[in-house]
Amino acid sequence: MYYGLILISVVLFGASFAVNRQYQTYVGSGMFSSFFLAAISSVAGALILFPINGFRFECTVFTLIMACASALNGIAFTYCGLKTLGQVNLSLYSLFSMLGGMALPSVVGVLFYNEGMSLAKGLCYLSIVASLCLTVEKGESKGGYPYYAGVFILNGMSGVITKFFQAAPYEKASAEGYSLLSALCTLVIAGILAGITYPSYRKRVGKKAIFSGLGYGAINRFANYLLVVALAHVPASVQYPMVTGGVMIVTTVIACFTADKPTKKQWLAVTLSFIGILLLVLIPY
Repeated sequence: MYYGLILISVVLFGASFAVNRQYQTYVGSGMFSSFFLAAISSVAGALILFPINGFRFECTVFTLIMACASALNGIAFTYCGLKTLGQVNLSLYSLFSMLGGMALPSVVGVLFYNEGMSLAKGLCYLSIVASLCLTVEKGESKGGYPYYAGVFILNGMSGVITKFFQAAPYEKASAEGYSLLSALCTLVIAGILAGITYPSYRKRVGKKAIFSGLGYGAINRFANYLLVVALAHVPASVQYPMVTGGVMIVTTVIACFTADKPTKKQWLAVTLSFIGILLLVLIPY
């Protein structure tokens, strides 16, 4: 059941990549654009998560602290992500984002939560790292290294924060309550920052940008909620490599229906990702 939840989240994350790309073409990658996306996507996320949580609001001191940490991390990731998408193609963005999302939570799970290392995990890591490296294209911009590093670290920190919340022995809300509170904290913080930076924004925010931001929020928040639920039953060192390889497969399939058709090298990367996932699932760990 929980592997099924992970697979559903993978498909949703792949779709959110495409929607985020569209938003960037509509609004750009400045500070206001980032804060506005974080705020409006949180509105959609909260509307999705509130009924999932039975129209209840849960909060403890520890949950609030972790929700604020998650919100700040997510806002910073949104900013770095839009900046990166404004300078490089989707393949290099995926490289830094997915590699960070796999590496940090997996390493933390092995080092601090006694999840252990195994042959299956090692082979999976190697397969996915190789597949991600194949997505790099020559001639990419070298001026955005701080943003690339931000995408790598902050996407990985999202998983680390979630793992810490799940494993900590403090009084806390349910997975649904935590996800809802994270969305609300993001809405408040990003909304204030968007209001502060709006005077410097010279363009009009159109309906397409608003709808793409809402769509991104609804998809992304629900996908993250599924991962929070699954993480209570599936080790982080297994879950996040599955997400990484799976998202690569989904985004490549989506690219088949756009003008940016996958190359032979990208198909090879997808094949390696799929092999890595199979090794992780089929080899006992």
